[in-house]
Amino acid sequence: MKKKYIMAPGPTEVPPDVLVEAAKPVMHHRTPQFRKILAEVLDGMKYVLGTTRNVYIMASSGTGAMETAMSNLVNAGDKIIVGSIGAFGDRWENLGKVYGANMIKIAAEWGYALKPADIKKALDENPDAVAVFVQLNETSTGVYNDIEAIAKLTAGHKAVLVVDGISGIGAQPFYMDKWGVDVTVVGSQKGLMIPPGLAYVSCSEKAWKVVEACKTPRFYFDLKRAEKALTKDKMPDTPWTSAVSLIMQQAVALRMIKEETNEKIWERHAILSKAVREGMKALGLELFAKENPAVVLTSVVAPKGIDTKILIKKVRDEYGISMAGGQGKMEGLIFRIGTLGYTDRFDPIMGVAAAEMALKEMGADIEIGKGVKTTMEVLMREYK
Repeated sequence: MKKKYIMAPGPTEVPPDVLVEAAKPVMHHRTPQFRKILAEVLDGMKYVLGTTRNVYIMASSGTGAMETAMSNLVNAGDKIIVGSIGAFGDRWENLGKVYGANMIKIAAEWGYALKPADIKKALDENPDAVAVFVQLNETSTGVYNDIEAIAKLTAGHKAVLVVDGISGIGAQPFYMDKWGVDVTVVGSQKGLMIPPGLAYVSCSEKAWKVVEACKTPRFYFDLKRAEKALTKDKMPDTPWTSAVSLIMQQAVALRMIKEETNEKIWERHAILSKAVREGMKALGLELFAKENPAVVLTSVVAPKGIDTKILIKKVRDEYGISMAGGQGKMEGLIFRIGTLGYTDRFDPIMGVAAAEMALKEMGADIEIGKGVKTTMEVLMREYK
């Protein structure tokens, strides 16, 4: 017998109580009974995002939410600023190309975060920019951006701030209204602890004015249609068929999130990721994130001579644990151990142990058990 685990940055493990919810009979999506559940989910998402603004839900992956943001804010020829610190930051650039945007790209070296000073310079030099697109957390590198600092720059500018919170929200501090974020996009299969298939978008009042004026053609991803369906009756609705079972699962997961509280969830992720980082360093391994290390995963540079494509395959096929390798130009060079979503103190121990065992079997010059020992010491000291 081989138990299987997910220690990747998404999809993540799903709590048993959430899994069994999908086994219930499917409800019709236009009934009052289902719309009551939908209302609970949308209210719960306001709590998670830290906003009083409406939250729009769609049956798509997080990339669908990213495309929704782009297609509802940007007309062909509009100038936008794209800040990228990795593969998913580059996705904003790819979407901008599809919609004919005039792009100013700010790219940090992989392993580093965006510098707010660079965003300020771009805003000062481009007063006609309509939007700034950035990541809260970049899973390809294991680095997060200082969104609060960037939001202070866009607050007095024409441009709206659009944040991809797909991997970061539900794991690290985020306050949409308090910080002044204009558009937030989220996916369901990471910190929100359900399977892939739901995405969320929320817009500030400033952003909504841009949405209303945008002429870009869209149909399924039209936020004005979503707003009409959400507000036309006393109970919320969606313009298209809702992903009923996923929304039922999300309601259960959000109850768990609210019971633990955002603040305690953020603290838990910070401790678990620190335990993995310290375990990796105890083995003499180099962390790939040179600043702002993510709490959702730890990115590690492989020892010389170790191909992480082979390492990840070995951990998955022999140990039953799905981790992640490098993406793009870092393919084969780094590996990533996830600590996102439904995780507790024993997940880091398991992840570090698996990495140790696989590396040792592949010939890496490490002292077996040293990383696990350090990981356990951090958890015993800090995990409450």
